[in-house]
Amino acid sequence: MSRNPNWTRDELILALDLYISEGGRQLESDHPKVIELSQLLNKLPIHDIKLREAKFRNPNGVSMKLGNFLSIDPAYIGAGLTRGSKLEQEVWDEFASEPYRLKQIASAIRLNYLSLITETKAAYEVEIEDEFNEGRILTRLHRQRERNPQLTKRKKEKVLKQKGALACEVCEFDFAQVYGELGYGFAECHHLVPLSKLGENQRVRLSDLAIVCANCHRMLHRGKSLLTMGELKKLVKK
Repeated sequence: MSRNPNWTRDELILALDLYISEGGRQLESDHPKVIELSQLLNKLPIHDIKLREAKFRNPNGVSMKLGNFLSIDPAYIGAGLTRGSKLEQEVWDEFASEPYRLKQIASAIRLNYLSLITETKAAYEVEIEDEFNEGRILTRLHRQRERNPQLTKRKKEKVLKQKGALACEVCEFDFAQVYGELGYGFAECHHLVPLSKLGENQRVRLSDLAIVCANCHRMLHRGKSLLTMGELKKLVKK
């Protein structure tokens, strides 16, 4: 018998946010907030509809997931549901002690998932190894904004006009200096706004983008949490 897909980081973040917002307790399947979260999970563009079974993320499943967090919660004295997953423990360890950050990320997912529903490449097509701690939806949105061709073109034109070169803002590598005419005008753009601060239909400004070389861009994206430019600069100086 086929089973529904495993819960993803995005879904667990939303469930943990509900668990903590409700004072660390398991809500019954008929609770309005459980029903609301069930409806939201069914709308998220994370799992291919063809892979979903009839009971996909139904209220009973959401309530059980809250019970899993109850069994992880060291503040709870008693027995929650014992069947948990490694990812549930990871999400708990990363976010349970930072409820404000958790709330920010959960809110950003809620605000932005609709913008990906019409995308030809859905959030579930994000490679798992490339996914940030904040989940696939915000990872996908971050990359979407970095790859906006009109915006990146304008950013590079502005920097070239102001500075005469496209030097990486982390390591100062300039493709034109190394490769001559072939490298002139070549660079990548990195979106600076933290994933938790992405707002619905938020206008991306040129100041939200930084010029980076391909190597530094990969390093900014390499960790499970998105590095800041300053953090990577410190690593380069070492």
